[in-house]
Amino acid sequence: MADFPRSNLWHASAAESVSAPPLGADIDVDLAIIGGGFTGCSAALEAARLGATVALLEAQEIGHGGSGRNVGLVNAGLWLPPDQILAQMGPEAGLRLIEALGAAPSRVFGLIEREAISCEAVRSGTLHLAHAPQGAADLASRHRQGRAVGAPVELLDAAETARRTGSQAFHGALLDPRAGTVQPLAYCRGLARAAGAAGARLHAGTQVTGVARSGSGWEIRAGGHRVRAGALLMATNAYHQGFADPFSPAYVAVHYSQFATAPLPAEVRARLLPGGEGCWDTALVMSSFRTDRAGRLILGAMGDAEGPGGRVHAGWARRKLAQVYPELADIPFEHAWQGRIAMTSDHVPKLVRVGPSGLAVFGYSGRGIAPGTVFGTAAAEALLEGREDGLPIGPIDSYAERFSRIRGGYYELGATLTHAISPGLLG
Repeated sequence: MADFPRSNLWHASAAESVSAPPLGADIDVDLAIIGGGFTGCSAALEAARLGATVALLEAQEIGHGGSGRNVGLVNAGLWLPPDQILAQMGPEAGLRLIEALGAAPSRVFGLIEREAISCEAVRSGTLHLAHAPQGAADLASRHRQGRAVGAPVELLDAAETARRTGSQAFHGALLDPRAGTVQPLAYCRGLARAAGAAGARLHAGTQVTGVARSGSGWEIRAGGHRVRAGALLMATNAYHQGFADPFSPAYVAVHYSQFATAPLPAEVRARLLPGGEGCWDTALVMSSFRTDRAGRLILGAMGDAEGPGGRVHAGWARRKLAQVYPELADIPFEHAWQGRIAMTSDHVPKLVRVGPSGLAVFGYSGRGIAPGTVFGTAAAEALLEGREDGLPIGPIDSYAERFSRIRGGYYELGATLTHAISPGLLG
């Protein structure tokens, strides 16, 4: 990579920690959860609070996957505009999902308050920024659609956008006051810590190598031991590994990289995003930026900073930073890292039945924090209570993606070429 180390800022700055020793013996539980991200940890917390015995199994460490590599935007809703959700899913199912995810930030910030999670939570809204005049037209359409389904979104002109961002680079913005930002790894660890305090068994460093039906329940082979469970939740998303049966999530893997500056001088911090909003733009190869509690500027974009195009993406980040904030042109980046997004063809999350009392949840398409929290909580309730009516989306019996590896390569190539030729703003 260019002139700064490959290191994840969230690991360096997380105030939360959690104890999750490897599985050391065979156990029996009501619910087994595979995956220690937002979905799995939310499910473990809910299941334990409902009085169930629960074991969470994570191959690496809590928050190892996308949850610990996230931008940290607690968004309301999906990346898709409401009209498209309604067209794809139908009015009843579409409104059900829109309403559930519209309320999702409140669920996240409510959990943070209830469990005293130290994760730099700021609920000042998010700004969807128009990177070009056509982006402003897109935001006007999204504003109309959002207001039609009850979203309290506000359309901002270029002057107000400049006041809120401290940059003259944008043509307007869509403000969603329901949303906000968190330190994502600290939030994930805080959920796990709260789940453990409620009685959940947390086992990191515990690779699942096999899953099979056993009588009326499940048997999971993990870390050289066996977990027998009445119900199963697979919450591995874009970091699934170790087994393919009874189900392996199908998605297109899209990489997203982030670059964090050193903490900015106080006088500069006061001018850039003074309200603390998190931002992303309308460009086809999307980028994002936000600040953290220490005053770092964190710039993100599609592309794999650790892959063959890493130097291209890093060079783009330097140009982008200078274009949006010229006064930061010489501020060094101190951290750079990347993560994988599980993208589905229709950009809608999936709940798949993997057998009786078994569900797999995946495919947030870049919206993991709030949807993961809601889906994980609801999945735990559904599995333990044996009913699906409280789920934000109806489960399906199977799901597949065609040419997923080729399409993932296509997205990475497109991001690399765009970043190679772009001076920054058009990327």
